[in-house]
Amino acid sequence: MKKFIKSFFNKSEKENSEENEDGKYMPEAKAPLEERFTFNFTENGGKFLYCETKSECDGFFSQIIEENKWEDVEILCYDDSLLEFFSEKDKLNVSKTNLNSRFFLTRCEFLVAKDGSLLICAEQIKSHKVNDLPQNFIVFAKISQFTETLSGGLNGIKSKYPNNLPTNITTIKNFNSQEKENTNFLTYGSAAKNLYLLLLEDL
Repeated sequence: MKKFIKSFFNKSEKENSEENEDGKYMPEAKAPLEERFTFNFTENGGKFLYCETKSECDGFFSQIIEENKWEDVEILCYDDSLLEFFSEKDKLNVSKTNLNSRFFLTRCEFLVAKDGSLLICAEQIKSHKVNDLPQNFIVFAKISQFTETLSGGLNGIKSKYPNNLPTNITTIKNFNSQEKENTNFLTYGSAAKNLYLLLLEDL
């Protein structure tokens, strides 16, 4: 994964403009799952932060808080185990009810490579619509949560919760303030979110 991150973000203009004449009529090789997700996610306006260790994740989280001046604001988080993960937990003013909090800290179910969207459900957002949640999101995920397609993610949710399928399954796809055409029925009508994704290697 580390090599993929380096290759994805450090491509030179020369590499991007080169064309292989011998293979121009051959089908293009499919990029790795992680690379396709990262490209589509950032194209959608998302902010992607790759972390090799918990310490790096903690550092990025602190930088996000500092850069946005969110030190003394109220945040929305339903996941106590996620709060425990971050060393700054004791400094956070956490609410479980205020939908007007400055940002929403959450996990997600899957990262969908095909369109760069994040699949979530009632386990993360309860019964709320995405539109009703704060404008700013910080989402924590791991490398093992990549899936090729939305249907693959939906099947993953069925496998993860075999006896109690969660409700309110939806995706977040638009992380840009400029409106984009939305053709996904699971995100239809959803407002854009300012979203940071902290992606951690599975430890």
